[in-house]
Amino acid sequence: MDFGLNEQQEMMQTLARDFLIGEYTDKVLKAMVKDEKGYTPELWKKMAEMNLTGLSIPEQYGGIGDFLDLIVVLEEMGRVCFLGPYFATLVLGASIIAGTGNEEQKRKYLTDIAEGKIKATLAIAESRVKYDIDEIESNAVSQGGFYVLNGRKLFVPDAQSADYIICAARVNDAKTKQEGITLFIVEANTPGIYIKPLPTVAGDKQCEVTFENVKTSAKDILGEENGGWPYVERALQRANVARCAEMVGMAEQALKLTLDYAKDRTAFGHPIGAFQSLQHRCADMLVDIEGSKFATYQAAWKINQGLDAAMEASIAKAFVSNACQQVMASAHQVHGAIGFTEDHILHYYTKRTRAYEFSFGGVDYQLGRLASF
Repeated sequence: MDFGLNEQQEMMQTLARDFLIGEYTDKVLKAMVKDEKGYTPELWKKMAEMNLTGLSIPEQYGGIGDFLDLIVVLEEMGRVCFLGPYFATLVLGASIIAGTGNEEQKRKYLTDIAEGKIKATLAIAESRVKYDIDEIESNAVSQGGFYVLNGRKLFVPDAQSADYIICAARVNDAKTKQEGITLFIVEANTPGIYIKPLPTVAGDKQCEVTFENVKTSAKDILGEENGGWPYVERALQRANVARCAEMVGMAEQALKLTLDYAKDRTAFGHPIGAFQSLQHRCADMLVDIEGSKFATYQAAWKINQGLDAAMEASIAKAFVSNACQQVMASAHQVHGAIGFTEDHILHYYTKRTRAYEFSFGGVDYQLGRLASF
């Protein structure tokens, strides 16, 4: 397997890196952490103009590239600790619609997503925050050709910015083990939908979304009734691998910050980077990063080829989560006290990697899945 980037991916990497370095400075990051929505419409418009909002969407709906191209961009976003509805829209919303939607739905939603006109997210987790079919209790009752949706979803990414929310629910209390889940796409401003932002340590935007007698119809169903769970599982694979790509980018930036600091900081008349123990630390960080990158891209390649990547996605999420925690711990050890201050940028990366470890299933959850294969 060739892990090298092809010409298009290298161009996309350079394009995304140059754009984000210029537009998403540390000052912008700090402002977006405090911002209610976590992004600005101006930045989103620029991303759309550069076709970044069309990545991995089929060309007939205005998109470009594939999932590997999207992974390359997400890694660059990780480097700047990017906040915004990009992940929720492209990795969650667009992938579900592309996999389940009929032709009318695809043309309606995917075209607008590619053009940057709408944003979407996916609501799965509930009270126990587990990503298993048995945990879903949200219910939609059919009434005279319509469906009345009720339920409470937790940790829905960027719901406060979304135009549409895709909700996983059971129709008429369906209890079928392998099926029983229906996907509804509803406008976020539909009466009966209440979105409550949740406070987070990492500054990422997570929400509680409550559905109270929300009226939907058959045209709002993505895919077939009671047949949505296989699509959710595939979306979760993509989500975990995409989170890995972001964590790899954050770890790479943490290493860069550490190396720069080790070259400039002097002790006993020498840069601290001259001391062998610190060199060993930095070498270990690089080993963890390279291993994380290989695990991520292997899983991403299988997904991109349309192959089953359930095992590889869990391997990547478990490995990358642990490796990135080690990278961040070493970065703080080298930085010393300065790395713990609010003024320094490092703590944003540390907090975000920790949050992303638990996003869509943490290490223990992934190891449990691996034990079942």
